[in-house]
Amino acid sequence: MAQAQHVPSHARHRDTAADPLTWWIGWVLFAGIVLMTAGVLNMIQGSVALFDEGYYVATAADLVVEVSYPTWGWALLLVGVLLLVTGYGVLAGYTWASVVGAILCAVDAVLNFAFMAAYPVWSIVAVGLNVIVIYALVTHGREARVLRH
Repeated sequence: MAQAQHVPSHARHRDTAADPLTWWIGWVLFAGIVLMTAGVLNMIQGSVALFDEGYYVATAADLVVEVSYPTWGWALLLVGVLLLVTGYGVLAGYTWASVVGAILCAVDAVLNFAFMAAYPVWSIVAVGLNVIVIYALVTHGREARVLRH
């Protein structure tokens, strides 16, 4: 009769050698936090564009794409909600969130670039942060899956 092998308690847990934690996980966590922050800021910008068109110095005709501020408001609001949810997904370690986050950051960078005449300082900062987040998610986004274990 074959004897049952005893499996040590430490072997039942995740094998840390298979999924080593590197310092890049900090960049992925930073990317998740930036996604969530950008989402909240986009929602604020979108709400302002919807409810107070006079707040922005530039007219709708001065924007890269000539559309009304309420249209920009809805676009910023929608992308903001998606960024917020995706940022949470990145922090939770879901691979889908890294893929969606990189795509949303590209969309958000284009949206902020087009909105640059209305709010230039924030638009430049947002585009720069989007580039950093895209890099972190594309190159090291899979490392966040260790957070789910």
